[in-house]
Amino acid sequence: MPRILSGIKPTGKPHLGNYFGMLRPAIEWQDRGQALYFLADYHALTTVRDPAKLREHSRGVALDFLACGLDPAKAVLFKQSDVPQVTELTWILSTITPMAMLENAHAYKDHLAKNLKPDHGLFAYPVLMAADILIYDSDIVPVGKDQKQHVEITRDLAAKMNQLYGDIFKIPEPSILPALATIPGLDGQKMSKSYDNTIELFLEEKALKKKIMGITTDSTPVEAPKNPENSSIVNLYKLFVPAADVEKMEADFRAGGTGYGDFKKRLFEAIWVYFEPMRKRRAEIAADPKYIDEVLVRGSEMANDLASKTLQRVRTAVGLE
Repeated sequence: MPRILSGIKPTGKPHLGNYFGMLRPAIEWQDRGQALYFLADYHALTTVRDPAKLREHSRGVALDFLACGLDPAKAVLFKQSDVPQVTELTWILSTITPMAMLENAHAYKDHLAKNLKPDHGLFAYPVLMAADILIYDSDIVPVGKDQKQHVEITRDLAAKMNQLYGDIFKIPEPSILPALATIPGLDGQKMSKSYDNTIELFLEEKALKKKIMGITTDSTPVEAPKNPENSSIVNLYKLFVPAADVEKMEADFRAGGTGYGDFKKRLFEAIWVYFEPMRKRRAEIAADPKYIDEVLVRGSEMANDLASKTLQRVRTAVGLE
């Protein structure tokens, strides 16, 4: 049975982009092998500097992940920071990591292109990610196409360590997730916390409706035909309803006589209905706070057991023991 690894950064409340990009695929993967999913709070430290917020986000992401269908009987859920062995492995890997490899990493280059000043955490981010993957002897790492580079770096570092010290690491394989159309945010750009344009998964009804009604549209009059192509409303609607409903909305766009406000109301209803069973499950979990603690403790115990075995092998191989 393959061992599958994925992580999510607790930098805020999960939104629709997180759900379709990571949470839902991860839940599907839990039936395909031994799945390990971690809350990447070490990684989150590069952007979240409020300790109370980091604790809140970590717990909130765990709650939402469980509400969306993660089954602790099938998958291991844990906090990255509850497995401190990963930081020791990060240092060991960093001693053989070429500077040029990190300088070529997408996130670092993107920061430079935007005239931002990256810190060491962002620069060394790919090494920590490699340690995350290698310390659990992961076989498969499901990633989007834009994240494939991280797995490639991991494979290169594992191969270099194996060449230097013997066969100590399993070489993981990326599994490229099916490409989704970019999930638009409220302003039409890619949905992202950094753009402040997100639609969170479990907003209260009034708050969700307010966000949906705030989606940016053009000034086409109610009576005029409208172009459904590249409409944020239509592109979001596609994620939640059957094809026939999408075709009906597109036809109504082209026919004219219906305002954007009415289309937004349809979108709100579709999202509200889609997440109804998950909201119910979330309320049940939230009513028993100890449940989340128990899931994370069990998960960290299993993750620590795997990590300790790998790190012992590495420490012996490099001469620390």
